[in-house]
Amino acid sequence: MAAPQPGGSRAPVAAAAPAGRAKLTHPGKAILAGGIAGGIEICITFPTEYVKTQLQLDERANPPRYRGIGHCVKLTVQDHGFRGLYRGLSSLLYGSIPKSAVRFGVFEFLSSYAKDATGKLDSKKSLFCGLGAGMAEAVVVVCPMETIKVKFIHDQGSPSPKYRGFFHGVREIVQEQGLRGTYQGLTATILKQGSNQAIRFFVMTSFRNWYLGDSPHREMNPFVTALFGATAGAASVFGNTPLDVIKTRMQGLEAHKYKSTLDCAYQILKNEGPTAFYKGTVPRLGRVCLDVAIVFVIYEEVVKLLNKVWKTI
Repeated sequence: MAAPQPGGSRAPVAAAAPAGRAKLTHPGKAILAGGIAGGIEICITFPTEYVKTQLQLDERANPPRYRGIGHCVKLTVQDHGFRGLYRGLSSLLYGSIPKSAVRFGVFEFLSSYAKDATGKLDSKKSLFCGLGAGMAEAVVVVCPMETIKVKFIHDQGSPSPKYRGFFHGVREIVQEQGLRGTYQGLTATILKQGSNQAIRFFVMTSFRNWYLGDSPHREMNPFVTALFGATAGAASVFGNTPLDVIKTRMQGLEAHKYKSTLDCAYQILKNEGPTAFYKGTVPRLGRVCLDVAIVFVIYEEVVKLLNKVWKTI
């Protein structure tokens, strides 16, 4: 009885081997494909990120400068031209490529240990793999990148902007605050990115497993991938926008007002009420849904191309 059992267990594994492509791929391919996807995505969606950040920085006590999304866009274009909607893009572009590379690379690495014998990734395990990927990208790339971006956008709203460009701004920030100045809001960023990717990969993997069912060789149509990605993005927005608001405040030019992440949350709640935790939700929803859909589609299509030219075991 013992001899047939190993043979019986090898058969499904062998049968599933070609579906190794469904294994979210070799980490090296994931890093390259993720970087390409991240760079293309941010060039498409940045204006929505700009508007979202401006609305989150626009505190009620000031009083607020913007009456809504359309008003924010109108004033920005009026004061700075259409290019004003892309202020801070350089910091995100320089960071988005390594951010996505780290995200998908770490996710692939962690998921390679979490998959079952047939190469299938369980939805619950994907949540923890996504959590690890989000935390890694937060520390390595996202926190300094986001801090610089928020300061740039916040600076543009001041009467006399002092940052003349990406490298000038980074130099000024480091000279004034040291390297720690680019790591403001680290705790909030780790919480935000960790929960972001945990939710997104959990939802995406759940949909993927449902769609593929018992057909691991089935190809994922790009339109289906985009739909699943947009849904995963929406879930992450509603799940962690409060953390995104706190992170943005902790990284703004007036971050010195807050003693800690908890103090920031307390002051927002005390001075502006609970609805302030969902400032910028609509533009963020639009940007994130498009972001996640584009990233997953480009990522998977690039991986398919790499599989043809880069043979790995």
